[in-house]
Amino acid sequence: MGHIGVPFGVRGWVKIYAHTESSDGLLDYPSWWMGKNGQWCEVRVLDSEVHSKSLVVHLAGCDDREAAAALRGSEIAVPRSALPEPAVNEYYWSDLIGLSVLNAEKQVLGKVSELLETGANDVLVVQGEREILIPFVPQVIQEVDLAAGTIRVDWGLDW
Repeated sequence: MGHIGVPFGVRGWVKIYAHTESSDGLLDYPSWWMGKNGQWCEVRVLDSEVHSKSLVVHLAGCDDREAAAALRGSEIAVPRSALPEPAVNEYYWSDLIGLSVLNAEKQVLGKVSELLETGANDVLVVQGEREILIPFVPQVIQEVDLAAGTIRVDWGLDW
């Protein structure tokens, strides 16, 4: 859902880079999990402010610049149960990563390794024999089958 950047000031505040629709979208969730190097713990936000395109927060137990600096690079997550159900034909990126991508001829193009946000539309990054960028638009995406672990696309093997 986001990650912690640099310290903000000297009183333990940190800059948050949210991977949500708006920079303060993480504040919609009462519980955050913070993780670094495979170690996760629940954290509580004591105070927050929106600055430019980022969010700055004061986390419980982080009361000086040194403590804030130690958090840099930590990932921020929320419990899956706290997320709203996606609308029809909408998906959480985390659900798409790892799915196999097949074209109309049932040729395997590879697996989704990540998604990119371009402003115009999202793009699947598919790793196979080579990396392929596929726009996540209705004209290209024919079917997403989460249960089967596949995405069918109208895309040539050699495009």
